[in-house]
Parts: sequence; structure tokens; C-alpha cells
Amino acid sequence: MTKTILSVLLLTGILFTASIVAAVDLMQPAEAIKSKGTKLTRTGSAGSVVCGDRLCSEPVEEEKEIKVEEEIAVEEEAKAPPTKPKMEPKMEKVPAEWKAATGTLTSMQDPGIGHETHQLAIILAPSAMVYKGILSYDASEPIQLVALHGPLAEGEDNGQPIWTPDGETKFALTFIDPQTSMGSWVFTGNALAVHTMNTNPFTVSYSVTYMEKEMSETVSTGTLTSMQDPGIGHETHQLAIILAPSEKTYSGLLTYSASEPIQLVALHGPLKAGEDMGQAIWTPDGETKFALTFVDEGANMGTWSFAGNALAVHTMNEETFTVSYSVVAGQN
Repeated sequence: MTKTILSVLLLTGILFTASIVAAVDLMQPAEAIKSKGTKLTRTGSAGSVVCGDRLCSEPVEEEKEIKVEEEIAVEEEAKAPPTKPKMEPKMEKVPAEWKAATGTLTSMQDPGIGHETHQLAIILAPSAMVYKGILSYDASEPIQLVALHGPLAEGEDNGQPIWTPDGETKFALTFIDPQTSMGSWVFTGNALAVHTMNTNPFTVSYSVTYMEKEMSETVSTGTLTSMQDPGIGHETHQLAIILAPSEKTYSGLLTYSASEPIQLVALHGPLKAGEDMGQAIWTPDGETKFALTFVDEGANMGTWSFAGNALAVHTMNEETFTVSYSVVAGQN
């Protein structure tokens, strides 16, 4: 009996020990498997994949908004009307032949013979080129405006006002007295100056824009002696043609100095048949007819801005006159 109880206890202990060993053996592989890690790529509802801090099944709001904005921008650009390229302001260039000067001068004794008690300030010195420009001035007292034409050839000083520093080199003189200390003057000539008939010096500040032109068919300085006017009805008049009749139109500036008061003439044409309908007409033969612009300033010197198919100066006298001039014109 005692042996039987001991056997049962012994068997029970063996079985208990075996069960413990078996449990230990089973736990070791389980721990080993767990230590390798399991890829937990899914959680929550079936098929929901984890992408960082969100479910991959959820939309990426930021990226979606950017794409939508880009698509809207592309659509709006396609719908918008084409825009003109931005144009930079176009700056008009001043022609290279134009020059400009600004300054202040104190006058000196006029070196011209017969002008020893006068004062002179030279703005543009005598030149073989022909000046054309505009002068604006402000002086300390009323001044006169001077343009010179020449030098004259021998025998050309024939009654028109003359300026000479030595009695040999002579210039025709255009002398304008506006009786004011400030103003503007459009001029042509071979020299430009301002002047007073006083002995005391004066001061003048000025700005001048001008060009220097070489002699050509439409740019010249010269002296003419008039001839009998060949126009029908003008047989007792005198005429000096500066720019001969042309099919093209002249436009320009004339500054002149004559031996007596003259009239300024511009011709337009020739006219077509029937176009002479009451306006003033000049014709050399009764067939070729020109309309006539006839300006009587009552002066022997001055400046005239003109346009026409011919340019001349004229008197209603039978005696010849002399005129010296500078003309700068274009032709179209």
C-alpha cells in the first residue's frame, strides 16, 4: 500500500515536471517569433493602410488643393485674352545735326567800323556754314538781334546794311530791334549776336538750338540784284528769285537784308485748268499759273518762315534793288 502511494506520487511529479518543461519549450519559440517583429501594416477597418500619421485611404488635402489651384490657374490663363507685351516708352531722338548751347555773356565794344560806341555779344561766331535755329534770351536791358550773311564778294555791298571789322571783309547785316530785354527769335545766317547802341556793357543769358548746314540747292547764303518781274501785269515791278519754281514743295526759313523795303513772295502750283478762281495769280505766259502769297512787311530786313513751290522777294518799283539772305529749306 505504501509502495503504491509512493509510485503514484512519483509518477505525478514526473508528469508535472514534464508539463512544465513542455510549457517552457513552447514559450521559447513564441518569444523568439515575437522578437522578430510582425509587420503591422493594417489597422482599424479592413483594407485601411497606414501612411505615416494618416490612413493611406484618406485624401491628401494639401496636395489636392495645390493641384486644384494649378488647374484653375491654367484654365484662367487659357480663357484670358492675350496680353500685349509691355512696351517701354519710346524716346524721340533729337536729330544728330541739331546742337544746343546755354550761357551768359557780358558784352564788349562792337569791333565793327562805325559801331565803336556800341556794345556786342557774339553767340554764334562767323562761319562758312549756314546756321538755322531759335534763340531765347534775357538781357539786362533792351537789345537788338543781329544776323550776318557772307562774307560778301567784291561789289555785292550795294545799298544793303553792312557790318565789317576791317573795311575789307564785309557781311550783310540783318538788324532786328524788338525793343525788349527778353524774347525769342527764329533765325538763319552765318553769325548770330545781340547788340545795343549804348557804350555801357550789358549782360545776356541765352539758350540757342541750331544746326549748321552746308551749301546746297536749298541751303544758301547769297546776294542778288533784282530784275524786271516777268509776271504778266508786273512789268513795272522788280523781282529776285531765291528758290526757283519746282514741282516739289519747299519749306524753310529765310533771313534777309535788302537795299530798300521789299515784299515776300511764295508761289503755289502750277495750278490745273480751272483752279484760278479769284485768288491772286502770278503767271509768266498766261498759261502756266501759280497762286501767289504776297507779304508786305514794309521793312528791308527780317525773317520769314515759308512754304511753297517757289520763293522770291519783290518791289513795286522800277529800279533794281539788292538783297542779301540766308535760306535753309527742305523739299518734299
